Amino acid sequence: MGLSGGQYGLPVPLLLLLTCLQRGTALEHISYVPQLSNRSLAGTLTQSTFTLEQPRGQFSHRSISDSDAIWLVVAHSNATQNFSAPQRVEDIPVPEDFTRRGFYLTLMANRLLYPGNQPGNQLRVLRVGNDTSCSPTKRGCNHPLPGPGPYRVKFLVMSDKGPVAETEWSNETHLQRAERLQAAPGPQSTGTVVIIAILSVLLAVLLTALLALLIYTCYDIRGSTPISGPEQSVCVRRYDTHHMISPPAVGGS
Repeated sequence: MGLSGGQYGLPVPLLLLLTCLQRGTALEHISYVPQLSNRSLAGTLTQSTFTLEQPRGQFSHRSISDSDAIWLVVAHSNATQNFSAPQRVEDIPVPEDFTRRGFYLTLMANRLLYPGNQPGNQLRVLRVGNDTSCSPTKRGCNHPLPGPGPYRVKFLVMSDKGPVAETEWSNETHLQRAERLQAAPGPQSTGTVVIIAILSVLLAVLLTALLALLIYTCYDIRGSTPISGPEQSVCVRRYDTHHMISPPAVGGS
């Protein structure tokens, strides 16, 4: 009766299809924007990691249960437009898929780890890309980021039946770049050339003086009388004085 054409005048199969699509894509929206840590921490931004504030108290919605997994989605900034939430746990991309798909999921948690009543003096941060020991083929691996970015992140809540809720995307995050030592461009100035020439002459004079001193020392040692050391025996010639000569023995016993 009510399903013959519906109040929209659509066929029943098309109505059912639209209903299924709406249920599969209707994620609850959480008006939270992930933020970089504003604390004075060493290494908040490095060449392969960055540090986020924990989303404390952001997942208290009724549609989210304590057993639902809260994932951090890490994406290239230009890949956020094409992001689609995985419908099954088996479809969650790993860091190895980052180059091909432009995003992956990491740092799985639950809302019990992000309570809103934590003391303000406790340090609660998430360091993205901090695990160098896990394999990039492993689901949830917090592998170091492959380049300077820019990156954007958001939190995605998933149950066993699929995605449940998601936050806003963060602003762009640029990692540090490795600095390269470069020679001064252009030809050397006249003053620099003169200084280099003077230092070269002084170095040559110094080496010549050291060589002359070495030669003089060698000739001086060869012309001097050797002095015996402690390990050498010294032969001393015996001298007899006249008043010390004993008279020849007379007779004999």
